[in-house]
Amino acid sequence: MYPSVIDNYVRPKSVDEAIAAIVDGGEDAMFIAGGMSLMQAIKSRLVSPSCLVDLQDVSEIKGISSDDTGLRIGAMTRYREMANADKLRGAYGALVDAAAHVGDRQVRNRGTIGGSLCWNYIAACTPAACLGIGASVELVSRTGAKRTLVADDFLGSPLETAREDNEILVAVTLPTPEPNTGSAYKKWGLVADALPVVGVAVLVQTDAAGICLRARVAFSGLGDGPCRSAAAEQVLIGARADETSKIGEAFEAAAAELEVQADMWADEDYRRLLMRELGKEVTATAFNRAETGS
Repeated sequence: MYPSVIDNYVRPKSVDEAIAAIVDGGEDAMFIAGGMSLMQAIKSRLVSPSCLVDLQDVSEIKGISSDDTGLRIGAMTRYREMANADKLRGAYGALVDAAAHVGDRQVRNRGTIGGSLCWNYIAACTPAACLGIGASVELVSRTGAKRTLVADDFLGSPLETAREDNEILVAVTLPTPEPNTGSAYKKWGLVADALPVVGVAVLVQTDAAGICLRARVAFSGLGDGPCRSAAAEQVLIGARADETSKIGEAFEAAAAELEVQADMWADEDYRRLLMRELGKEVTATAFNRAETGS
């Protein structure tokens, strides 16, 4: 299909120019980052923007940096860069896993973390990974006002977020991790590069003896969008990596707690099976990374 007419196209050089352009473009103006999701929506006329504000030249929101407070990932950082970022391994390895297996090679070369979070597609990998590792997002408005939201508050139902129309997402931030922290993410799709029927992100922090002190568990592919399982997190606290029965119990609890839909790709029972089996595998990897730091 062909998109409806797009009246204006703007390519700003800075965050300030980008915000001004989106406001001046009117209520139907839209930011475009990598365009991997948005262009498909435009072609199918799911959305019909009157103006596209292209963020390709806004260099200040690209790249991964670190300081004493933690890590900062610019919103226009591409998946391929995150997939090869040593700074993210170990505690934030779930984001590396997600970025390395998003879509196909074209998507990984063009797609961005900010674009994925703002689109918040039902079966996207990055939102669930960010939710699982406890990421936050930074937003800037036309007035220059800045606000920071944790992923739990930013991500809503599929295709919905807390971003206002006159705001731009400039970065994803991650705090300096506590010692002995590891995370992992894995999806299952119908083919290797498919969107996840179910994806699981797990973060664990352990003590010196390998006992879990803190856990975060998040899922992608479910009807309500990316979500955490408080039940699974509670069961994992106090568990060791070799307590397979307790880890299995955690994901039995998640499968029972969360609403699971049936569709043309999988019925409810199969999705719950995937939640349990992927969950055990991903948790084992997270424990290993907490121990080895890699």
